[in-house]
Amino acid sequence: MSSDLPGYYFRVRDNGALVFRVDTENRQRRIELNQIATINIRNGEVKPQGDTVLSPADLAEITRWIADRARLLAERDVDDILRTVDHLNLTTQWIQSKATEDQLDAVTDALLLAMHDLRSVLVRKKSDRLLKAAEASKG
Repeated sequence: MSSDLPGYYFRVRDNGALVFRVDTENRQRRIELNQIATINIRNGEVKPQGDTVLSPADLAEITRWIADRARLLAERDVDDILRTVDHLNLTTQWIQSKATEDQLDAVTDALLLAMHDLRSVLVRKKSDRLLKAAEASKG
């Protein structure tokens, strides 16, 4: 079993992770997790734990994890939005086919305001992108 374990374990937390070195080379043959660093993924800061001096291998693994984690979180953001699109479609179908007048009264204003806000931001962002692309093609 110990040969299947990675050399590092990352305990995910808000905005980063705690980094542990996995140790199976001890007399009791137990798995030990020795914390070596704390990561803040927002600013990329890596703080060694206590008096720990991070080796180049430690830093390389931490850097790889940060890049992989940032990529995963970005993919999840897009997936969450695409799920929201699906949910909006399901909401539309529910309103069209099943909602009672009382249910519509309960949700209409909140939905209209949220959709208006979303539409305003989307239109502004799209306009900004189109203007930026037009300027880039000129210069």
